[in-house]
Amino acid sequence: MAKKTDKPNYVHSIQNRKARFEYQILDTIVCGIELLGSEVKSVRLGKASLNESFAVINRGEVWLENMQITPYEHNTLDKLEPKRSRRLLLHREEIRRLQMKISEKGLTLIPLRAFFTDRGILKVELALAKGKKLYDKRETLKSRENERQLQQLKKNF
Repeated sequence: MAKKTDKPNYVHSIQNRKARFEYQILDTIVCGIELLGSEVKSVRLGKASLNESFAVINRGEVWLENMQITPYEHNTLDKLEPKRSRRLLLHREEIRRLQMKISEKGLTLIPLRAFFTDRGILKVELALAKGKKLYDKRETLKSRENERQLQQLKKNF
C-alpha cells in the first residue's frame, strides 16, 4: 500500500478585512489576475496580502498596486518583486464603465478578496468604493457594539 504524502494546507481565499471598515462598498466585480511563474504557488500557501492595495486604470488596462505576494521559497529561476504591479483581466466594456464611474463621482477601486475557483484559477473581487469619514466609522463601531450587546442579552435569557 502506498504512503500518503502530506499536502500543504492551501488557502482558499485572502481577505482585505480593513476595506469594509474604511470604505463604503457601492458595487463589486470579479476579475482575473495575471501572475508570473511561482506567484500562484505562493498565493495558494497563503503568503499574500491585500492590505493597502488598490486598483488603477491606466491606458485602458486595470492594474493592481501594492498587493504583497511573498516569493515562493523553492523558486530558483526568477526573483520577483513582492509588491509589483499586476494586471487585472477585464473586458473592455467593463473597464470603460468603471472608468466613467471613477471619474464622475471620485470613487476608487479596492480589492476585497482573492480566491481560487473550482478550476484552480485565481480571481480578485474588486469593489467600487467611496471612502468613509471619521464619523461614519464611529457609527459603524457603535452599531457593531450595540449588535453584540443584543446578542449577549438574547443569549443570557
